[in-house]
Amino acid sequence: MKISLKYFGAFLSVLMAFASCNSKEKSQEETTAVAAKQTYSNPLDVAFGDPFILNDGDGKYFMYGTGGGAKDGFAAYSSDNLVDWKFEGQVYQGNTDDSWASKFFWAPEVYKIEGKYYMFFSAQWKVNPTNEEENFMIGVAVSESPTGPFIEMYDKPIFDPGYPIIDANVYWEGGKYYLYYSRACYKHPVESEVADWAKEKGWYEEIEESWVYGVELKPDFSGVIGEPVLCLRPPVKMDDAQAEWESRSVTKQEINRRWTEGSVIFKHEDTYYMMYSSNYYAGENYAVGYATSKSPLGPFTKAANNPVLELNTHKGGEVTGTGHNNIVFMDNGDMYCVYHGRTKESGQERVVFLDKMEIKPDGTLVVHGPTTTAQAMPIED
Repeated sequence: MKISLKYFGAFLSVLMAFASCNSKEKSQEETTAVAAKQTYSNPLDVAFGDPFILNDGDGKYFMYGTGGGAKDGFAAYSSDNLVDWKFEGQVYQGNTDDSWASKFFWAPEVYKIEGKYYMFFSAQWKVNPTNEEENFMIGVAVSESPTGPFIEMYDKPIFDPGYPIIDANVYWEGGKYYLYYSRACYKHPVESEVADWAKEKGWYEEIEESWVYGVELKPDFSGVIGEPVLCLRPPVKMDDAQAEWESRSVTKQEINRRWTEGSVIFKHEDTYYMMYSSNYYAGENYAVGYATSKSPLGPFTKAANNPVLELNTHKGGEVTGTGHNNIVFMDNGDMYCVYHGRTKESGQERVVFLDKMEIKPDGTLVVHGPTTTAQAMPIED
């Protein structure tokens, strides 16, 4: 059958138009797919508390936290983009015949030092002659790999200050190591104007508090050097600029305790920044602030723009209980704040959030969160 050149040309034009249309649709689909891969939204697909992310180099990250499927210990997750996480299983096991720790395993942090991985964590100490309900101490375990197994270095906690302690954070510079921790609220009633006010209201007879301390560590992590130094505590006066947000657990009648815990310290230029969490960790008012110092052991001055991370339900959001954060330092200089929080969907289950943070030219620390909307993927240059 013969087809005239005229009709063949028209037929060819239709084919080309159809192909062009398909190409455009395919291109749009590919662009949409690429754009989706270049953004993420909170919360991440990891459900545990007190998250800590180790930047292991070469674009590899490992995350540890409280819970997350681990029994009497801790599990780990791995990622190459800080957003998509693979479960690596349990990496530390406590509550064994050889372990000093029996239960209540909290807040692991892992540091890479001279090719080895050191995990500092909190747990209940088996040695408990007076049968205290809270006998928390801090220990250290070591591994050749970020995915374990982590083996306890000693058959006892790093040290016993005479009161229960949690939330270890380690900082080192100039050949010295420093351990920061929180004295637990347990049996630590403190006089303050807030406590007096709550008692006058008939709410609580006393208010217990947790305080953050710092102390120099022995290089082999077998103990401490010198006496712990008080770094941070809740405000004593009602007219203190920090009193309102740090006392919400009391003023909202959640519990008769005020916390200063979950501290993490880092240095920016010539200033030390210590971030910390306040209020009831299981309540909606858990929030994060920071303080600065010119020395790793203080004195620390709390920031005027506190809290830098808190619930957003009063602004139409769905996030509460934001706290116990840590910081991911990217090789390109970017910083991300990793923390746990709760959403309407997660209920009381703690889920992990990741939001960008920065230090402004005037030294002000800002966390761009909590967010649940799409934002740019972290990029490691």
